[in-house]
This record gives sequence, structure tokens and C-alpha cells, in this order.
Amino acid sequence: MKKIIKNYKQSIILIGSLIIGTIVGLIFKEKATVLEPLGTLFINMLLVVVVPLIFLSITTSIGKIDKPKRVGKILRSIILVFIFTSLVSVVIGLTSLKIRLVDSGDAKKITALLDETSEISDDASVLEKLVNSVSTNDFVNLLSKNNILALIVISILSGLAINKSGEKGKSFLKVLDSAYEVLQNLIKILMYYAPIGLGCYFASFTGTFGASVTQGFVKMLVIYTILVLFVYFVIYTLYAYMAGGKIGVKKYWANIIPASVTALSTCSSAASIPVNTECAKKIGVSEDIASPTITLGTSFHKDGSIIGSVFKIMFLVYLFDMPVSGIKVLGVSLLATILVTAVPIGGGTISEMLILKLMGFPVSALPILTIIATIIDAPATLLNVTGDSASSMLVSRIVDGKDSLKKEL
Repeated sequence: MKKIIKNYKQSIILIGSLIIGTIVGLIFKEKATVLEPLGTLFINMLLVVVVPLIFLSITTSIGKIDKPKRVGKILRSIILVFIFTSLVSVVIGLTSLKIRLVDSGDAKKITALLDETSEISDDASVLEKLVNSVSTNDFVNLLSKNNILALIVISILSGLAINKSGEKGKSFLKVLDSAYEVLQNLIKILMYYAPIGLGCYFASFTGTFGASVTQGFVKMLVIYTILVLFVYFVIYTLYAYMAGGKIGVKKYWANIIPASVTALSTCSSAASIPVNTECAKKIGVSEDIASPTITLGTSFHKDGSIIGSVFKIMFLVYLFDMPVSGIKVLGVSLLATILVTAVPIGGGTISEMLILKLMGFPVSALPILTIIATIIDAPATLLNVTGDSASSMLVSRIVDGKDSLKKEL
């Protein structure tokens, strides 16, 4: 119990600060806006680290990539399974389209408070919007939070260039890796202020817009948890059956509990890798399939986070009273989750910034997504971890055939 409390300490403190902020906002109403500068201070500090965070995390992760033992069929199968299961998850998440998570009541007032708008003109063509999003005409513009996609593209290319440079590139990678380690510790220091910053931000927000937003967070958590349980018990059982029939289902549920408990107790996909890999091997997945599938899945396959991305998007869609298509939500959710490496702020600041940029929401809405990420962290991690185990079974089915899991328990 002490270990669980220790692992959830930061989330418990953050949620406690949000509750206190909500109470303050409901009691003092618009007078609570006096706390807004303290919330703005946290937002500003958070946004300052976004650009170096994106560049260093993506560049170093790609620069470190080594080829798996069985590159061909295994890697192709992993990619195929990840795409398939991610699409299933995002479609399930899209059921939230029919449920109004929050009622702003005054979208213009919210927009005025956040005081930011999308920078890409609606008059531009689709191709122009794409070019403006993924590129910039000056290096210094890459250092702006307004060019997130361009920064991501350069970060990916830089990582590939490091890989291509071989031994000569390792020295540069070592410097970047050291800088990334320092940045992560800087983020940890900034997060000490998070309870105060987010608490004050939420007090001001609730005081301005009333209880409807708070009720929206509660409604969202209830609906999200129901979807998580559905995926965990029904969809993953279906995957196990697809991989190995009745024996696959039996072996999956006989061995998945340790990974599930580890995911919930640590709230970390990375920390769950050793236990999750061992569970997959006990299920009957060969080591050269289990290891790369689960390791790559930790960064690039996150069923819980993909569903969470849909909820983040739809929460802001209803908050700002914006029209949106299901196809756009699907595409942005996949991009924001699959193509971005995990980072330690509120469920993935890079992912959340990408959502804001692609959907045209103001950057200052980032704390709202941070709050959502904090609330859904535990159930999202559960699906992220166990989804990799289920995926490894499907990869095993493709690579080693239908009888790959048919061994005695």
C-alpha cells in the first residue's frame, strides 16, 4: 500500500489541488480570478520547456534505435497490429462524440479569457495549411511553440541523421542525451509548483464559468472508465481469441494480472516493461516477438492514451462550441498518440500541444488537457500496458502461425 501511495503521490496531490481550486471557485465565484496570475505563472513555465522537450525527446529516441533481431516479418507485423488495434481504440473513443462532455454556455467568453486563436488562416488551401504546419522559412521560428509540427519534423530528421552518421554521430547523441536528462530534472522541479499553479488556474476557471466545467470533468472520467473496462475485458479478450482461440483467452487471463497490477500501481508504461514482457512470454509469445513489441509499444502503441486523446479533443470541442468531423478527430488522435514519444508531463505535453495546433485551439488551453491527463492517468496506463501484451499475441499469430500459443500452461 505504501508503494502504491508513493507512486501515485504526485497525482493524488494534483487531484487534491484541483478539488480545492474547484471549491474556492464555487464559493468565491468571479472573485477567484484574483488567483489567475499564479496559474498563468505555471502555464508560462510549462510552455517555456515545450520546444527543447520536443526536440530532445524525439531526436534522442530515434537516434538510439537499434534494429530488432528479426527486422522483416516481425517489424512489419508489429506495425500492422499497432495500426489495427489503435484504429479500434480510436473508433471506440469516438463514441464520446454523441455525449456532450461539457456545456460552456459562453464560448466567446472562454476564448477571450484564453486570449489566443489559431494562426493559420481559414482562407488558405489544404496544401498551404499542411506546408505552413510542417515547415517554417527561418531556423529561429523552430524555437517557437507556434511551429510544433515543423519542430517535430526537424527532430525526426535529426534523429535519423544521427543514426546515419554512425560512430561520429554518437558523440552528438551523447550531448543531446545529457541535455535531455537535465531537462527532465528541470521539469521535475517545475512540477513542484504544479499543485499551486493548476489549483489557482482551476479556481479562476471554475469561478468564471461555474460548476458546469467541473461536472464535465467528472462526467468525462465516468464515461472514460466505462470505455476502459469495456476494452480491457471485452476487446482484449477478443484479441486473445483471434490470436489463439480458447487457449489464447485462457492463457491471456491466466497471466495478464501481474502486468495489470504493475500498470495501476506504478502508473508508468516504461516501469511495466519487465513484468509485461514476462507475462507475454508466459502466455506463449516468443521472446524475440514479446520484447520488441512491448518495448516499441511503450512509446508508439497506447490504446488508453488514444482514447484519452479523443476525450481531450471532444472536451475542448464542446467547451469552445466548435464544429468538428469524426474523421478529423480520428486522424488527430492517432497522430497525437502514435507519432509522439512519451514524455513525463501530464500524460504527454508534446501530444497535447499537437492536439491544440492541429485542432486550432488556443495554446493557453494546455492546462485543461493537463487536468484531463491527470484524471485519466491510471486507467489509461492500464490499457497502454495490457494492450501491448494483447498485441504481442496477435503478432505471434501472424509470425509463428495459429498454433504458436498452443502450449501447456
